[in-house]
Amino acid sequence: MAQSSFSRLFLCCLYLFTFAGAGLVRLENNGLPEPRDQLPDLVTWDKYSLSIRGERLFIFSGEFHPWRLPSPGLWLDVFQKIKAMGFNAVSFYTYWGLVEGTPGAVRFDGVFALEPFFAAAAEAGIYLIARPGPYINAETALGGYPGWTARIRAPLRGDDAEFVDATEAYAAEVGRLIAEAQITRGGPVVLLQPENEYDTWPGVNNSDFPAQLNRNYMEHVKQQFKDAGVVVPQMVNDHLNQGNWAPGSGLGETDLYGIDAYPMRYDCAHPDVWPKIRWPEGWQTSHQQYSPNTPFFVAEFQGGSGTGWGSVNQDYCNALVNQESVRVLWKNNYSFAIKLFNIYMTYGGTNWGNLGFRGGDSSYDYGAAIKENRHVWREKYSESKLEANFFKVSPAYLTSVAGNASNGSYVSTDQIATTPVFGTDAPTNFYVIRHADWTSLNTTNYKLIVPTSIGNISIPQLGGELTLSRRDSKIHVTDYDVGGVTLIYSTAEIFTWAQNQGGKRILILYGGEGELHEIALDFSNLDRVPICTTDTTDGKHRQTRNTTFIYQWTVSKERQLLHFGDELEVHLLWRNEAYNYWAVELPAASPISNYSSPSKSSVIVNGGYLIRSAEISEGLLSLTGDINATTDIELVFDPTSTVETLSFNGVQIGIEESDDGRRTSHIEYVPPDLALPDFASLDWYYIDSLPEIQTSYDDSEWVTCDYTLTNNPQELVTPTSLYASDYGFHSGSLIYRGHFTAIGNESSLYVNITGGSGFGYSVWLNNALLSSWDGSGVAQGNYTFESTISLAGHSLSAGSQNVLTLLIDHMGQDEEAPGTDGIKLPMGLINYSLSGHAQSDITWKLTGNLGGEDYQDLARGPRNEGAMYAERQGYHQPDPPVDDWAVASPFDDGVQGAGVGFYTTTFTLDVPDGYDVPLSFVFANTTTAANYRVQLFVNGWQFGKYVANLGPQTVYPVPEGILNHNGLNTVAITLWSVDGSGAKVDGLSLEAEMPLWSGYRKPSLVDSPAWTQRDGAY
Repeated sequence: MAQSSFSRLFLCCLYLFTFAGAGLVRLENNGLPEPRDQLPDLVTWDKYSLSIRGERLFIFSGEFHPWRLPSPGLWLDVFQKIKAMGFNAVSFYTYWGLVEGTPGAVRFDGVFALEPFFAAAAEAGIYLIARPGPYINAETALGGYPGWTARIRAPLRGDDAEFVDATEAYAAEVGRLIAEAQITRGGPVVLLQPENEYDTWPGVNNSDFPAQLNRNYMEHVKQQFKDAGVVVPQMVNDHLNQGNWAPGSGLGETDLYGIDAYPMRYDCAHPDVWPKIRWPEGWQTSHQQYSPNTPFFVAEFQGGSGTGWGSVNQDYCNALVNQESVRVLWKNNYSFAIKLFNIYMTYGGTNWGNLGFRGGDSSYDYGAAIKENRHVWREKYSESKLEANFFKVSPAYLTSVAGNASNGSYVSTDQIATTPVFGTDAPTNFYVIRHADWTSLNTTNYKLIVPTSIGNISIPQLGGELTLSRRDSKIHVTDYDVGGVTLIYSTAEIFTWAQNQGGKRILILYGGEGELHEIALDFSNLDRVPICTTDTTDGKHRQTRNTTFIYQWTVSKERQLLHFGDELEVHLLWRNEAYNYWAVELPAASPISNYSSPSKSSVIVNGGYLIRSAEISEGLLSLTGDINATTDIELVFDPTSTVETLSFNGVQIGIEESDDGRRTSHIEYVPPDLALPDFASLDWYYIDSLPEIQTSYDDSEWVTCDYTLTNNPQELVTPTSLYASDYGFHSGSLIYRGHFTAIGNESSLYVNITGGSGFGYSVWLNNALLSSWDGSGVAQGNYTFESTISLAGHSLSAGSQNVLTLLIDHMGQDEEAPGTDGIKLPMGLINYSLSGHAQSDITWKLTGNLGGEDYQDLARGPRNEGAMYAERQGYHQPDPPVDDWAVASPFDDGVQGAGVGFYTTTFTLDVPDGYDVPLSFVFANTTTAANYRVQLFVNGWQFGKYVANLGPQTVYPVPEGILNHNGLNTVAITLWSVDGSGAKVDGLSLEAEMPLWSGYRKPSLVDSPAWTQRDGAY
């Protein structure tokens, strides 16, 4: 969004700016950096926690990258789902390589614009942690760097002027955008991370990479963002947890010190195996050593994992980092008294348009709590919601300090480890218990032995034992304040509590089915001691000291309620029933608005697939949310005591009151009537997309590979460089053509090719297939493949002119690699020899995407296209010139022999209003031995590679906005038969997954330019 061009005097002639759709007003100062002294009362911190606008908050954040969901109209949907989990922040990377594909031309527009992202965050009430890099890692090609940085001589991430100068345009523009959206100007950005995991960059900590150089570079990056006007605190994530860049370290120090950890690692193929080598322990000690005056910050913690070619699908990653790991690992983190916590990823998205790194497939679902198609039904989402909501109502934790973990302390068995977290300005203590062997599958009985305000006691007091099941962890509290009622202890865990304007409190506790739990309540701070009534006879209770009440129960699927007059209502829930409860914040006056605040009230409802938002006005409770089945909604807690009627997604719904005072509404779900295309019955138009193997093909417009030198750290072994990036081709497929004059006795061809995990190639001599490589999966790690190919049967006449044509599938550069500049590992043809010839006898030509760094399609970005003929012509875009093309089917006709066919068709959708219907393209895989590769284009956007012989991915979600849910769509595929056996697509369908009647905002269509004749296309 352009800055204003007029000037003003300080505190005079202020003007207003509104974030689109957010309704937020800010003060603009014509782009001048905000004075640092304007920040302290907005974002402050001490050794305990972060405060925003003077209020301490547990910053519970989920990682979400806008560029992995290239439909800006859906960003609000994801923010609302993260907010509904009880989170109050989102951490996001920006991807330099997508916005500066052409050196010097930084394009934050279209799907790459940040202003709509900031506006959606503000509307949802989500604070933002900006992580603009320039390096991001993030399983992206080149770690997020533009492809052209692979051809500069200077080492990446050092203070060499060539590299530093290369970052300036990007840093200035992204810094300006972030500065305009920071909290000092009414926006959602509260923290900024310069650089990313710099301590693990190869060479940074080695003696041959001087510390002074590291400091110079880190200081420069920090200053770039300050110069752009960013004044919010700067933070770092230290992957090594060694105090690097911490305040007071004297080495590029930042304001806040954070660490990151991925203890479950990445072996999704064995999700039941929990590795023990990276169990987080002793973090409270290291934090006190490295950054004692800042709150404990885990800037990245594992929320899932990724897969790659030939591996398993993303559901296995969800099974590895599942709800059990959330319970055990996250609670272990709380035992260190962390106060800022970011989960990577919370919504993953898609590696569309070749943006991923060499080891990953097209999905970046990551097994995250919110699926790639934006569904939230994973149990991990619900478990995360329970924990995040607990900390929203536990202010004593915000100034707590961690004790030391020990086996057998505070419990009756050394099979259980306990870590106390002690309150400092309140008597509340938190006891985090887990198995001493954190991977244990055992069930262990124990007693809790802790000091409380009524003395040292052994719990349960009413008999029996507590139970810790397999891979579980619990937070037991003592002397916990519930609005003036003291919860002396609870062995059941707290989801939330609230108090209405009339003084009545509600407390919601939960546990695992069959577990015995016990609570003790002290009412001595009230004017009178209420009498307990209950709707069950299953529990035990005892009144002591007149003001103290003890209750014990066994958790069942049936909810139990305890009523203490008009003072307190306690819900005792089975954990899975607690998953159905939603604590939804009511909006407040500006500037809090929809942001989280400890002073805000919440509505608590039971039921519904998702509750997004709530408002109460003149007795009407207006809820927005999603349902996937006929649903009963129970109003569990009304903070205003005024609700008489209810609306859901704008539809008025009656409230019924039961004999026991429960207020419920019944919402009928009517599934939408969907008409989805049958691709096998549509007319597909076909064109050959590998004319390069025809003897008549003219490659005179191609780049000639004539560079005799390279800046790449991998030295040349050929007379001229054949490295694709040296010639500006950085993504998608690559095609080489080698011209030579035959001597008549050629017997073999040797090639050494690099393409990334799972890559493949085909090579032809003139128009005859010589050989192919069908790829291998991530387990084999074959990023490079060497082959000596026999030319037997391909006799050549002496003096004849011949051409070698090599088609390579480029799977993306690495995100990091051994050696300081190993990330620049060249892609393409690395070495070759033709028997009887000197290497110089062959003249090589090369093409990738049309224009290379001067890419043609600005809307879809620099990585969306590759070298194939149809892509260079732009035929994958809507409305290609098909009038003279053949009508043929990718299912019935396919490709004969080795080659590439391009197929395109159109279809219409008409999804009924009010329904959010995630749609995915699904490839049938009935002949797993078939050796073919497909690129899927939807309205011109490359939304996935399908590798039939490797997998694992067969399902490709495409978001609404890219896919037109109410109109015409174009789908196109490149079908590459890698070997001579030919190929047909086994099947392709468009499938809906669990339609929702939804309160989401329907997204606008993304700008998807149609085909036009391209200048210079060859």
